[in-house]
Amino acid sequence: MISRIGKTLLTVTLGLYFLLVGYNNIADYDTNFHFVEHVLSMDSIPADSNVQWRAIHSVPLHHLAYWVIIVWELTSGILCAGGALALFRELRSPERFQRSAAVAITGLWLGLLLWALAFITVGGEWFMMWESSMWNGETAALRMFILTAVALLFFYIPGSLSQH
Repeated sequence: MISRIGKTLLTVTLGLYFLLVGYNNIADYDTNFHFVEHVLSMDSIPADSNVQWRAIHSVPLHHLAYWVIIVWELTSGILCAGGALALFRELRSPERFQRSAAVAITGLWLGLLLWALAFITVGGEWFMMWESSMWNGETAALRMFILTAVALLFFYIPGSLSQH
């Protein structure tokens, strides 16, 4: 039972985190929009970089990318929070808890992919975010990738859904 409670609480925590990040990105749109704008424009990496051709200078595309991230964050948050609610309802039954984990697991996978694909791979490597001293979000993305991955792994530890 303790393991099921822990999985549920960690999932709802990550759900709340994703929802807060998405909400903050809407409520204080310009702050993080400028982050996305600078990363995509590649305007803070060395000017002599041979990959400047990758830069996107279209403001509408910056807004589109930012909205994709916001929707992704909110979707991950809704799935994690909703999945945690389903898990909470089934805490007493290991079998029903296991069957109700699909939504939570989907939310965690989406969150994990957000950090790995959008921030670490696309932002970090394709747009060379790691070269920017001002607009580098890789450390925060890595922190959230690890936290989300650990939460997700708890659902895949053999027997952990049904035996605890």
